[in-house]
Amino acid sequence: TWGHAVSRDLIHWLYLPLALVPDHWYDIKGVWTGSATILPDGQIIMLYTGETNESVQVQNLAYPANLSDPLLLHWLKYPGNPVMVPPPGVKPDDFRDPTTAWLGPDGTWRLTMGSKFDTTIGISLVYHTTNFRDYELLDGVLHAVPDTGMWECVDFYPVAINGSVALDTSSLGPGIKHVLKASLDNTKVDHYAIGTYDPITDKWTPDNPEEDVGIGLKVDYGRYYASKTFFDQHKQRRVLWGWINETDTETADLKKGWASLQTIPRTVLYDNKTGTNLLQWPVEEVESLRLNSTMLKEVLVEPGSVVPLDIGTTTQLDILAEFEIEPLIPSTTNEIDDCGDGAVDRSTYGPFGLLVIADASLSELTPIYFRPLNASDGSLKTYFCTDETRSSKASDVFKQVYGDKVPVLDDENYNMRVLVDHSIVESFAQGGRTVISSRIYPTEAIYGAARLFLFNNATGVNVKATLKIWELNSAFIRPFPFERDCV
Repeated sequence: TWGHAVSRDLIHWLYLPLALVPDHWYDIKGVWTGSATILPDGQIIMLYTGETNESVQVQNLAYPANLSDPLLLHWLKYPGNPVMVPPPGVKPDDFRDPTTAWLGPDGTWRLTMGSKFDTTIGISLVYHTTNFRDYELLDGVLHAVPDTGMWECVDFYPVAINGSVALDTSSLGPGIKHVLKASLDNTKVDHYAIGTYDPITDKWTPDNPEEDVGIGLKVDYGRYYASKTFFDQHKQRRVLWGWINETDTETADLKKGWASLQTIPRTVLYDNKTGTNLLQWPVEEVESLRLNSTMLKEVLVEPGSVVPLDIGTTTQLDILAEFEIEPLIPSTTNEIDDCGDGAVDRSTYGPFGLLVIADASLSELTPIYFRPLNASDGSLKTYFCTDETRSSKASDVFKQVYGDKVPVLDDENYNMRVLVDHSIVESFAQGGRTVISSRIYPTEAIYGAARLFLFNNATGVNVKATLKIWELNSAFIRPFPFERDCV
């Protein structure tokens, strides 16, 4: 089904009745992922994948029953559905998730969706339409990458090379690159790449073929999947939603009464400094949840030490942290590349960072840290990581070390922003160049027993940390109050 909720700020949400449910032969086995397109005349077009009574994935059209209803409570399904069926050579269950449409220079609308060739080649198909009822499949594909398997939840949008605001999905021209993102069904990981789109041939080419879609950059290096962006025309920003699923057992989920959630919405921009990646950042509205703040300047954290931060309640936090390192005598520690086996792996320059959702005795903790390592050219390459291996004493939970490289430029200190929410930790390094979402299940470090620490497990540097920490209020998420006249 398609759930339905409404918000004025992307933070507080009111639930509405279900928008689309399986009730026709073309979607009776599921109303699946789709996208909205707002037309120039204000019409709203929804395209979604339905699973038919014969388990075939088809694309269907829906639209609001009453555009003057600000809640868009009721939706109509086009009587001529389905509007697209799997083309020759595509298996019935490999054809899904249409994107938001964009308008080409010829006045024709385009959209893309995920599929695969020969079981291993991930592809994005391109369709043209002028009326959203009739569609023409183009020869060839927008892009294809061998050995990436089925692409789903494809996203495709423009970014400004030297801009500070986002672009409408149909934007074209000089100074614009395009992001192609795919969720890999085989690995359940979201990958993206930045490249050049040719609107005449409807082909997209990555800037760096060695970091093509599915083999290079990830949208998020943690527990995160099936993401989707939309363009907010009022604030000129592109907003990213992503899904965090569970890593405990189905029995535990049933006991909780819920499973899986959306991350805090993020804005997305092209990184003008590096020219190689995107920047993701929590939407500014999350700052409306900030309560009392604590400022800590140049806290010294010596090698091998843990420093408690006495700030009161630590289960819901917004943390800004900046770290400076002061090299000491060079160490001879054997340095393991990447994030290693977690925060216990010591090297000359790291790991150092925060311990969140920790109890006083450190029997449970989740380190979020930087790990600079000596590169072959004498420079430092830095990894940003989250270590879940000691996040919970529960034995039926999947716990992993997540992370990857993050660019740290010569004029930058190491900085991170961390949003903590009981069992969710979202971590943003260097302004959002590398992001990690964690789903953890503490048993001891809960409610009033949760603590926050700085740590430095490097062998060859002192670390000085400057932090601004806010306690966060809870967002309300509840049914819409239909008995009232206003929100």
